[in-house]
Amino acid sequence: MRNHDDHQQNKPFNDVIDHMQQTEGAPVNRGGRLPKPIKIIGYLLFGGFFALFLLGMILGFFL
Repeated sequence: MRNHDDHQQNKPFNDVIDHMQQTEGAPVNRGGRLPKPIKIIGYLLFGGFFALFLLGMILGFFL
């Protein structure tokens, strides 16, 4: 079922779009997924902000 859904999602709108995807290498929609390095950077940034926030709350409580 997954392959059928992927095929339907990546099906070109018309012949012009199909030609552009095949000959010019137009990107195929991947469903909004980010590349892995960008995900890792995002996890590090948000994790760091969250850790600093918790550290600030803990230190603010005890000092």
